[in-house]
Amino acid sequence: MSSSDIFIGETIGTAILILLGGGVCAAVTLKASKARNAGWLAITFGWGFAVLTAVYTSAPLSGAHLNPAVTLALAIKDNDFSNLPTYWGGQVLGAMIGATLVWVAYYGQFHAHLTDREIVGGPGAQATTAKAVEAQEKGAGPVLGVFSTGPEIRNVVQNLATEIIGTVVLVLAVLTQGLNDKGNGLGTLGALVTALVVVSIGLSLGGPTGYAINPARDLGPRIVHALLPLPNKGGSDWSYAWIPVVGPLIGAAIAAGIYNVAFA
Repeated sequence: MSSSDIFIGETIGTAILILLGGGVCAAVTLKASKARNAGWLAITFGWGFAVLTAVYTSAPLSGAHLNPAVTLALAIKDNDFSNLPTYWGGQVLGAMIGATLVWVAYYGQFHAHLTDREIVGGPGAQATTAKAVEAQEKGAGPVLGVFSTGPEIRNVVQNLATEIIGTVVLVLAVLTQGLNDKGNGLGTLGALVTALVVVSIGLSLGGPTGYAINPARDLGPRIVHALLPLPNKGGSDWSYAWIPVVGPLIGAAIAAGIYNVAFA
């Protein structure tokens, strides 16, 4: 694979991943969405199908890593870090493009949601809706969850451990079940396996932090949230932002070490 193929494939694939994954979060979260309040099952399966679609689209070009943690694990497994910057650059750019497209697709819903006093507070808001702005008071705006993850309970050690554990599960599944014949990316059957593993992680381990398990998936959209002209959007919670980046990278390194010791 050439550097241009890798960059283009990862950009397109990660953009599709975030468009569909962030899209289901927007659908469930935003007022005036037909899927509002559809719940956690909708989100977890939405992300699983997003992974499936993105992998099948980008695999012929780049091997469909779509995740800096997966790329790091493969680099450790093969002791080849030469393409790491190209993969990571495409993944972050693609994530930003995908998040921007979610905003475009749900433009009216974002506006309706963020100008509703029961959501953002302000004069005329009912006292019973005080909890609706609780997340904003903690530094995370009322629609940040459409773009990035955040913890239900803020505990640095627990939050970091949750992301590490989830990523270890994901990366071990990719390395043992998901790779193509060349071992440099996801294969056709591996895409399905990985998508189902992502659903499983979301259902079983997603409750504490929202299961980023992918640094680009969290960082790229968080940057977009900070830049978009959304009314009353609140903060982007940068104090937490390092956890869904560092945690998955640590998890990837651990999973690659386990694989090299136990499976290679």
